[in-house]
Amino acid sequence: MFDTFVSRYKTEALFILLCMLGLTWMGFTLAGQSFEDFTMEIPGTGEDLEMVAIPGGEFMMGSPGDEAGRAENEGPQRRVQVDPFWMGKYEITWNQFDLFANEVMADLETELASADQKEISIMADALSTPTQPYVDMTFGMGRDGYPAISMTHYAAVMFAKWLTAKTGNFYRLPTEAEWEYACRGGTETAYYFGNSAEDIDDHAWHRENSDRSYNQVGTKEPNPFGLHDMAGNLSEWTMDQYNEDYFKRLDGEPADNPWFKSTELYPRAVRGGSWQDDPADQRCAKRMGSDSKWKQLDPQFPKSLWWHTSAPFVGFRLVRPAEPPSPEDIEEYWIEEMDDF
Repeated sequence: MFDTFVSRYKTEALFILLCMLGLTWMGFTLAGQSFEDFTMEIPGTGEDLEMVAIPGGEFMMGSPGDEAGRAENEGPQRRVQVDPFWMGKYEITWNQFDLFANEVMADLETELASADQKEISIMADALSTPTQPYVDMTFGMGRDGYPAISMTHYAAVMFAKWLTAKTGNFYRLPTEAEWEYACRGGTETAYYFGNSAEDIDDHAWHRENSDRSYNQVGTKEPNPFGLHDMAGNLSEWTMDQYNEDYFKRLDGEPADNPWFKSTELYPRAVRGGSWQDDPADQRCAKRMGSDSKWKQLDPQFPKSLWWHTSAPFVGFRLVRPAEPPSPEDIEEYWIEEMDDF
């Protein structure tokens, strides 16, 4: 009976979501919505989401062989084309992420009660809803105005799905290509502010100035596109499966909106440096893969799908494509993402 309930819960949510998305997609095409920065209140919450319009274009992705601090997984450089999209001005904060966790959990508890399943313990590994973490996932570093951390790739994807349903507009994680393009902001240097880390304290929270903690979003200078914390504060999830030889796998010249769909849980691609990392790791081309060891302090069995108890350096921000996919493509996207876990 419990498995039947879970299946019904997922199916109904997906049906409502697709109906909303179909209307939004038609409205966008017919109305010809202008492509500019916008601020949106997450419906019924009082919390705003600020999105920056990122124009499409071509760029050299990766780092040249002589770049200081370069790793082998950052090249060889390739020319890449990306389409226009909006990107979060800031990393998703606890103020925003907690709305998702609290609302979805409350809704599920109501459903369980009406189904006379009160005795069932709501476990994150059984349901597509977040449970209370084993420890305070801020690790005492701050909550109000601070970026949300330590969530799994799955949790970040489900936040995007929740926000899509709340707003009727399609949100997702950025691809690796979109992330680096946005980080560079039209520049071709190691950092978006130059080839030297001399001025990094103006732009990033890193190992040498963070006082062993993440910091509130937007407290450092933005990049040329107006995005904050693309260098430092947190490393950020992307949509891609992590491939060490990413650049050798790219097709076309330029490669057109590359995205390596996930086929396994680990590793997923993470971009940028964090408050724990050295200045050299704040370069635009910095990339790494997630690791199951990020759960090593989780005492639960099986370990949570929602939290990485040993990754206080990872968070995320979202993008919204300027030209949204069709409802059929969006349906396939959510199904594939959920099948990966």
